[in-house]
Amino acid sequence: MLEKVKLALRITDSDFDEELNALIASARADLAVAGITGTDSDTDPLIQTAVISYVKMHFGEPDEYDRLKASYDEQKAQLSTHTGHTEWGL
Repeated sequence: MLEKVKLALRITDSDFDEELNALIASARADLAVAGITGTDSDTDPLIQTAVISYVKMHFGEPDEYDRLKASYDEQKAQLSTHTGHTEWGL
């Protein structure tokens, strides 16, 4: 997942890997708290997109924080109502 996040942020070196890994873990934890399952998946495109949005929102000082926050919140809300990403649908 780290490489996908770095690609989305256009980062090619490893200077920020520790911070990015912490943000990835935080994103996964935030999704799990919302009742979303499979947050450890590196292959689910919906989880990937949500994690990338979360990291973009929290990495550095983004100029478009409000837009990124709204995007992440929308993705999280959609995932939390999708039967394939919650336990209540099982």
